[in-house]
Amino acid sequence: MTRVDAHHHVWDLGRRPQPWLGAASMASIHRTVLLDELAGPAAEAGVGRSVLVQVLPDAEETTEFLALAAGSELVAGVVGWADLTRGAAVADLLARLRAAPGGHLLAGVRHLVQGEADPRWLCRADVRAGLAAVADAGLAYDLLVLPHQLPAAIETVRALPGLTFVLDHLAKPPIAAGRSEPWAGLIATLAAEPNVHAKLSGLVTEADWARWTVADLRPYAERALEVFGPSRLMFGSDWPVCLLAADYGQVAAAAEELTSVLSAAERAEVFGGTAERVYGLPPA
Repeated sequence: MTRVDAHHHVWDLGRRPQPWLGAASMASIHRTVLLDELAGPAAEAGVGRSVLVQVLPDAEETTEFLALAAGSELVAGVVGWADLTRGAAVADLLARLRAAPGGHLLAGVRHLVQGEADPRWLCRADVRAGLAAVADAGLAYDLLVLPHQLPAAIETVRALPGLTFVLDHLAKPPIAAGRSEPWAGLIATLAAEPNVHAKLSGLVTEADWARWTVADLRPYAERALEVFGPSRLMFGSDWPVCLLAADYGQVAAAAEELTSVLSAAERAEVFGGTAERVYGLPPA
């Protein structure tokens, strides 16, 4: 089975600074990281296709990612960025992205909601209008939220039943603290909405970076499997951010162990089928 990595990044500091990498804790990944560096570890883990996800709120970055995907055998889709606060004008922004080289590989849109001070940012009228434009364009929307932002996410998902949502990193549960609530309850409420999918991604960096174990991750992965099911879950490495706590092979191995109770058909969904279907990836 050729696997799909539904969530990874690249960045070139020579082209575009990454201010979020300035903290001392980020020193190990505060460098240029290009697609060629991912190819080997991904192949070793059986990953043959991937989804490249935006890093910065910058439409030019998305244009560059689409061009990169067009020339890559690995990248099958791009989750880019558009200014959702532009409301109905978002349709024009998305049309311009789709008209750019590689624009046919635009699979979704994401905004760094986790960085918004307003916990109800997703409920703003202009943002909702922007999200409606994403739905009209037939694209998915990646939800990057923290647990305290889940109530607004739940309201937004219910208000836009025609939009396919993909929850990134399971909303970053408090793994290092060993807590589950209120995250677990909110995740179940979100998952009850049929237009929401989720990524089994980003968990190692929510755990203790130096001492995490698969056992630390298991309660959160099991909760995700319980409420979403394999047909609405997809594997993502969150590379190279994951390198803060684990290399690519370790992340892939952890995902394998966390899904070892599933049947072969169910694992095929988590490691490829869900991402291919939700993002409308072109045939392999």
